[in-house]
Amino acid sequence: MGTQITRLTRLAAAGLSAVLLFATTACAATSPAETEPDNKTSVPAPTGPINVVASLNQWGSLAAELGGDDVEVTSIVNSTNVDAHDFEPKTSDVAKLSKAQIIVANGAGYDSWATKSMTKTTNIVSAASVMGAVEGDNPHLWFSKDARSSMATAITDAYIKALPSKKKAFQKRLKAWQADEKSLETWASEFTKSHSNLTYAATEPVVYYLMADLGFKDQTPKGYTQSTASGGEPAPADLQSFQKLIEDKGVDVLVNNTQEASDATNMITGAAGRADVPVVDVSEQMPKDADTLNAWINQLINTIIDAVDPSYGCEDATDGDTADSNANSDDSSAEGSATDDANAQDSKASTGSSTDPKYIRQCKAAASSDSSQDSAKADAANGDPGDASGNDQTDSGK
Repeated sequence: MGTQITRLTRLAAAGLSAVLLFATTACAATSPAETEPDNKTSVPAPTGPINVVASLNQWGSLAAELGGDDVEVTSIVNSTNVDAHDFEPKTSDVAKLSKAQIIVANGAGYDSWATKSMTKTTNIVSAASVMGAVEGDNPHLWFSKDARSSMATAITDAYIKALPSKKKAFQKRLKAWQADEKSLETWASEFTKSHSNLTYAATEPVVYYLMADLGFKDQTPKGYTQSTASGGEPAPADLQSFQKLIEDKGVDVLVNNTQEASDATNMITGAAGRADVPVVDVSEQMPKDADTLNAWINQLINTIIDAVDPSYGCEDATDGDTADSNANSDDSSAEGSATDDANAQDSKASTGSSTDPKYIRQCKAAASSDSSQDSAKADAANGDPGDASGNDQTDSGK
């Protein structure tokens, strides 16, 4: 009996030793894992600015507007003197593209060179991919309101992915841009509703999407359009049909791409001049005097409306200018006698004014008046008070 107790005691002691040994080993095994995070160096979050390279200045302008100070945008094709269809990037251009964190491209065969130098870590935002366009489709997507809106969202998403710490700032800029785009689309749609059955023809289908958004019907001879779209020369029969269409005043306006001038386009624009068919000149790349992509589109829409109905939206332009002048006078008067509370209210009103429509009808008469006033002010500053009233400018315009 005593022997059995002794054996049990020994077994129990051995078992306890084994348990203690296992526990000690387990602690030793898990100890490094528990302290492992302390031995690792955390990867710092990106701080920006994001290096963005755009193939075209129109998309680059949008990218810069949405990115603000949090991005550095370089546009490869940034002149109306460059034909993007035949553009060959220089070595320096390729280097810029290869170092970009984000490439903003058009796609649809328009700028295939832009994505050839991208690395595995480069994020590309393509208008064609966003819109589902393929090579062979009309590639001038920046003239489409749907493409602009979709690209704005896609670019912002790419920014947030690259620089998450600035998410709220990017979203705020997108919201502001969307409000501007809405104001542009609103007044353009008001024109479309009151002007049905307008027609146009084009020396090249560069603004096809814009004209469609405005409700214009394309009357360009199909054979001519197919030839120019493929980069070929129009057949004599197609050119003759086009010329007859213009001579018969079969369209309300002719759209001419100034970046694709040729003997054929010169013949067509010449026919338009003789037939008193208004001609609207456009370029594929955004001109340097345009501040933003939407400002350029707004300018083009105003030019198109001036060609087909110059009085549209301008009947009350003079009254509107007078009202603005009176409002400015009232603001100036109130400022002199304002209290601190009134100043605070003025500040709120100023902030609220930023929500007013940014893009509106710009009448030629109003623009001429503004120009005359600016000239008069300049003359007065140079010591010529006789011109300060602007009467000389007005008389010369009669």
